[in-house]
Amino acid sequence: MSSDLDPRVVLTLDAGGTNLKFSAIRGNRLLFTPIYIPSHAHDLDRCLANIVAGFQQTQDRLGNAQADPAVAISFAFPGPADYPAGIIGDLRNLPGFRGGVALGPMLEDRFGLPVFINNDGNLFAYGEARAGFLPHVNALLEAAGNPKRYRSLFGVTLGTGLGGGVVVDGRLLVGDNSSGGEANLLRHKLAPRTNAEEGACIRAVRHVYAREAGMSTEDVPEPRIIADIARGNAPGRRPAAAEAFWHLGEVVGDVLAQALTLLDGAAVVGGGLAAAADLFMPAVIRALRDVFPAHGGYGEQPRLGPRAFDVDDPAQARAFVARDARTLRVPGSGREVVYDPSLRAPVGLTRLGTSEAVAVGAYAFALERLDG
Repeated sequence: MSSDLDPRVVLTLDAGGTNLKFSAIRGNRLLFTPIYIPSHAHDLDRCLANIVAGFQQTQDRLGNAQADPAVAISFAFPGPADYPAGIIGDLRNLPGFRGGVALGPMLEDRFGLPVFINNDGNLFAYGEARAGFLPHVNALLEAAGNPKRYRSLFGVTLGTGLGGGVVVDGRLLVGDNSSGGEANLLRHKLAPRTNAEEGACIRAVRHVYAREAGMSTEDVPEPRIIADIARGNAPGRRPAAAEAFWHLGEVVGDVLAQALTLLDGAAVVGGGLAAAADLFMPAVIRALRDVFPAHGGYGEQPRLGPRAFDVDDPAQARAFVARDARTLRVPGSGREVVYDPSLRAPVGLTRLGTSEAVAVGAYAFALERLDG
């Protein structure tokens, strides 16, 4: 059964350093407005108490709405963690967690439900694969009469940090150490001794703006203001603002190229910085379409085997869905087959919104685990 039609209810949480966001989902849709409770990131006991209180309030709302009881709890929580065991390790944005905290088993004891935990990057990618970007891409192809379909997706979230997740042939890649999809530890294209997160997050945008504008980082505005400066809608150093987002796009584009070289699928971008996609997505596509220079007797080689297309750009979307079909005669017979030699990688923005995609991913992940 498609998770769009599944009648089961799952309680979800998106945990951050400031707030805990609780939801209940059925059929890939929120049943009511999410509940927000402070994280109390530095105080483990208060944080754990608020997590229990948030799930209890969510469960109470289900009863008040006369909805079916929940069958599981499934949510996003930062790592490092042993996600299958439900144990959370030492966290940067929730520093109260130290030395290993058995969060999953605690919630199982409290609510009598199976508990599934993963990181937000993984669940974002899974949500977009099940009910967001991947179905959107395949619908574009179907509408154009193109038989090609995509089942693998790499997702990144651009915000306080760089998150990532991988879906292979419709299944979420968790990894043997619960570390699948850790995009933040890929190499930084423009600073090879640095990890990619340092070029693909909020602090990266602020750092480049400060450098280009000759300012102290402490005096730099938040990225949404820098984006307005780059668009000419706010006072400031416009060339520096434009460079900050172009720099972001180059790094993100190379992150996608590294991942898609191995995955060979589609790529989706989410997170708070996705609101400035008009400023950085051209750089993303340019990086994906870059070439390696001629070397060792070979001519230029493409950075990525498939050609990347921004499917949120109407012209690129039309080029993406267009077929390059050729009829070939099978040697030794009169039979003919159709061949399309074009390799293509669709790239675009979240269709669900980042937070909802995480919740939908948590829902789908729980149902997959419950169904074996």
